Amino acid sequence: MIMRGKITLMLMVLISGACGQNGMDPDYGPEDQYGRNLTHEQIVLGSRLENPYKTENVVRALSSLYPTKADRVQVETTDLYVRFLPKNEKQLDVLQKMGVHLTDHPLDYEILVEGDWYHDPEVPDDMMTWQYAVVPEDFVFPDVEYELIDECHISENASDTRADDGIDWEAVEREAYVLTGNSTFLTPDTKADKVKPAGRITIVDEAADDGKQVGVKGVRVSCNTFVKFAHAYTDEDGYYKMDKKFSAQLRYRLVFDNVKDFSIGFNLILEPASASTLGKASPEGIDMTVTKDSESKLFKRCAVNNAVYDYYERCCPEDLNLPLPPKDLRIWLFHKMKASCAVMMHHGAVLDMSVVSAFLGDFAPLVKVFLPDLIIGVERKDDFSSIYAEVCHELAHASHFTKVGTEYWNNDILYILESFLESGVMDYGDGTGKNAGYCEVGEMWAYHLSSKMWQERYGGDYPAFGTSFWFYPQILRYIEQKCMDCWEMFSVMDSKVTSRDALQRALMAYAPDHSDYIELIFNRYL
Repeated sequence: MIMRGKITLMLMVLISGACGQNGMDPDYGPEDQYGRNLTHEQIVLGSRLENPYKTENVVRALSSLYPTKADRVQVETTDLYVRFLPKNEKQLDVLQKMGVHLTDHPLDYEILVEGDWYHDPEVPDDMMTWQYAVVPEDFVFPDVEYELIDECHISENASDTRADDGIDWEAVEREAYVLTGNSTFLTPDTKADKVKPAGRITIVDEAADDGKQVGVKGVRVSCNTFVKFAHAYTDEDGYYKMDKKFSAQLRYRLVFDNVKDFSIGFNLILEPASASTLGKASPEGIDMTVTKDSESKLFKRCAVNNAVYDYYERCCPEDLNLPLPPKDLRIWLFHKMKASCAVMMHHGAVLDMSVVSAFLGDFAPLVKVFLPDLIIGVERKDDFSSIYAEVCHELAHASHFTKVGTEYWNNDILYILESFLESGVMDYGDGTGKNAGYCEVGEMWAYHLSSKMWQERYGGDYPAFGTSFWFYPQILRYIEQKCMDCWEMFSVMDSKVTSRDALQRALMAYAPDHSDYIELIFNRYL
C-alpha cells in the first residue's frame, strides 16, 4: 500500500501547472477574462449545508406557501442523492454506461475555494475517492458500493399527473432555499423567474483563424446548485444551452468527455475525464474565452480538446480519408513531462509493466486503476500550435493502431519505450535494435501526417518534424507530392508492413507506374 499523501503529492508535481489565485468567486471583469483568478487545484470544503431539494424540505416549503393545499398534494421523491465508491475502472465504467454523471466532491457543502478536484481524506490516496451523483428514484443499483445521502424532490423530474394541482412549484423551490437558510444562493434578478443557462466557451489560437475566437468544441458544460444538475455539450462554435431552468447561483464546470467519444484526463485523484471549474455565476449562463495567458491546465485541456476534435473531423472520406482512433479514447496530459507516447493500453496493448513503470517512474501505480491510450507531455508547449503538432502526431499513431492491432503495437511501443529509457529522451534509438522496423514505419507515418496537418493549418514552409531522426519521414512527403495521396500511402501500412523495406515494396506494388520514383526516393535516404 502506498503511503497516504504520496500519490497526491506526486500527481500535484507532475500534472499541476501554475497555481491560480484562491477565491470564492471569479472576477467579473470583461467577458474574455471571466474566471481569470480561479484556482484549478484542490477544492476546499466548508460547512455542510441543508439540502433544499430534500423531499422533507420541499414538503415544508409547500406547507409554508400553501397551508390549505399541502395535505392534499403529494410531494414524491423524484431523485436520490447518493455516493458511490468504485473499486476499479470496471466498476466506474458500469456507472458511466448507465448514464450516471459523477462528481468527486459532495454537493451539499459550502465551497470555500473552487478547484478542479477533491479527494475524501478518509479514502486512501491510491484508491478512487467517493463519487457523488443524483439518480432517479427507481434507479437499479449495480454491484458497486454506495450510500444513500438524501431522498430528493426536483420539480422538473416529477410525474405529469400533478400538472393541474394549482401549485407554483418554482415558488416552492425558492421557498425551500429560504427555509433551509440558503436564500443567499438566490440571485436578485431571478428570484421571480427561472432561466435556462446558456453561453459560449471559446479559445484563441493566435497563429490560426486570424487569431479569432473559435468554439471549444463538443465538450460538456455542467452546472448545478446542490443536487439539481444540468448538462449540455458545446456545438462547433462553442455555444451551449441547458434544458433546465434555475433561479439560484450555479457552479459551472467543463468536463472533458467529448461528443466525438474521447476523454481527456485525469483529474486529481484518478478520474478518467478531467474537469475544469468555471466558478460560480448567474443562472443565466457564462461566456468565457480561453487564451494562452489563461490558467495553464485549462488552456492546454481546451487546446488538446480542439486539436483532437479537428483531427476526428478531418478523418472523413472527403478529407484525409483515414480510420478514426478507437472509440472511447483515453488521453492523459502530463504538465511536467515533455515526452508523449501512444501506449493504447486502454484498448488492449499489453506492455511489459516493468518498462511502463520505468517510463512513468513514481506514477506507474496510476495504470493499476486507469489505463491510458495517449500520454501527451505538454511541458514547454505553451502555445496552441505546439500542442496541435504533438496531438496530431499521437493521433496518427492511434489511427495506425486501429489498422494494425495490438500485436503489432506491442512490438512498436516496446521498442520506443526501451529506447527512451536508455537515453532519457524520445530519440527512438539508433534503428538497430529488435523491432526497430515497427518504429520506423510508425514514426515515418506519424511525423509525416502531423507535418502535413500543421502546414495546412498554419501555412508557411513545410515543418521539419522528425527529419533529424534515422527513419526519414520526408520520404512520405516527397511521395505524396509526386504520385500518391496521403490515404493511399496509409492504406498499405497493414500489420505485415514491419520495416522500411516492407513499406517500400508495398508502396511500389500499390503504384507500379511510379515504382522507379518511389525506389529513387527511398534510396536517397539510405
